Amino acid sequence: MKKIIGRILIVLPAIALQVAWYVMLFTFINSELNGYLSDIFTVLFTLLAVVFVVYLVSKRGESSYKLLWTIAIMALPILGSILYLTLGNQKTGNTLKRKLQRSSKKLISESFEEDESDGKIQNRKSLEAIRSEDLRLGQTLQHLSTSTYFPVVPNGTSKYYPFGEDMFKDMLDDLKKAERYIYIEYFIIQSGLFWDSITSILELKAGEGVDVRVMYDDLGSIGTYSVKDINSLRSRGIKCIAFNPFLFVKSQLNNRDHRKIMVIDGKVAYSGGVNLADEYINEKEVYGKWKDIGFRLTGPAVRSYTYMFAEFWNAFAIEKIPDSLLLINDPVTEELNNGYVLPFYDSPMRSEPASNTLFTEILSMATDYVWFYTPYLMLGDTLFDAFIRAAQRGVDVRIIMPGIPDKKMVYRLGRSYYPELLKAGVKIYEYTPGFVHAKAFLSDDKVCGIGTVNLDYRSLFLHFECSSVFYKADIIEDLKKDYLETLTSCRQRTVEDATHGFFGRILDSLLRIIAPLL
Repeated sequence: MKKIIGRILIVLPAIALQVAWYVMLFTFINSELNGYLSDIFTVLFTLLAVVFVVYLVSKRGESSYKLLWTIAIMALPILGSILYLTLGNQKTGNTLKRKLQRSSKKLISESFEEDESDGKIQNRKSLEAIRSEDLRLGQTLQHLSTSTYFPVVPNGTSKYYPFGEDMFKDMLDDLKKAERYIYIEYFIIQSGLFWDSITSILELKAGEGVDVRVMYDDLGSIGTYSVKDINSLRSRGIKCIAFNPFLFVKSQLNNRDHRKIMVIDGKVAYSGGVNLADEYINEKEVYGKWKDIGFRLTGPAVRSYTYMFAEFWNAFAIEKIPDSLLLINDPVTEELNNGYVLPFYDSPMRSEPASNTLFTEILSMATDYVWFYTPYLMLGDTLFDAFIRAAQRGVDVRIIMPGIPDKKMVYRLGRSYYPELLKAGVKIYEYTPGFVHAKAFLSDDKVCGIGTVNLDYRSLFLHFECSSVFYKADIIEDLKKDYLETLTSCRQRTVEDATHGFFGRILDSLLRIIAPLL
């Protein structure tokens, strides 16, 4: 709370200055126009409202998201248009987009040039192998690879963790072995057993000359990490930056870095839903037992996670990662026969929402089952229909949700989707011991995806996220075993207990309209 209050005290003067500047500017212009400024504003924004609505109706995109902004603009032309200009329009993130594009171009041309031909060959061979066994899935993965610019590669080792505390020990062991670099990028960092144990090792490794860099999302960690914490890390030789600092009222407020990445020497990568705070390893109980999952990778896929981190770090940090570190990559000499993996990240700056498309595709091609873990449920029309159609044609579709909510309004909104899903045949379970923070899908014993993507608007359309899709890898069996084990601690919902009364349905309808903002 002290950190939040401190940030508010920093941000409020900036907001006050912005407001004061606009008031002075408008007052001056109004006096020059003999008091007709408000009339001009009304006409201008009414015209803009019409233009925006026509643009929204004609553009390709999620219909629920377009409906929200159409209602807001039509009901309140001036306020709605201003909000759309600053928050709803994808072009408001152009500054972030330009920085990432420059960083990506530089990495490809200077740091990854030697491996580019090998990467293309690896990607082509992997996709050919998958298409020869499953043409439909191979087409989907090829499109995902093309749209996200990440290759499908042979999978090395992939270790699955059914709880954050299972991953904790392995993380510490691998960090102690670091020789060249340690790169860490998380949405939430908070002092406690988990993070303090890591920083002790980071300090030791930085003293040994290892390049140690930490990046966290400023808004995600607004109540847990601050400039004071950054300075503490830097004093110990650890480079640290905050992603998209929340210092002013900016249009990029929505575009948060929700990714979770730890890369060590280009040999090992960790990811999943686990943030670096004690509730994620059940050292501290917040909402009952915290159910989260993660994984550890070795092999060619680690390079993709290294690239993800380097692209973001070099886009926003003054001190760039040396090319010499990124060029060093131990070749894989052993024959890899543990399936294939496609690590990628979602970006709100791209025209297509990668994970939303992937989930829709997986549901459309499944013949036996599709099972999901998610803490939140706010589905756009396309994905909502995909769930319903898969269940209606006889596919075993399941969703595991939290039994104890962390955000009551969001939880109520998620439950508003239950009746229609249940009537279609989707099976919904709630984890009674506590909160599910896991994000994963599993289908037909041959493909799964694990990462940071929730089934909600923010993850699917507004945030930067990362995931890995595995094909015929041993981690699929591990995820399935864990899913079935988790079901034994869940309560299955029925149509009867998920149906609300008249006023409840009215509230649910209103919540569904504003869902993209939650």
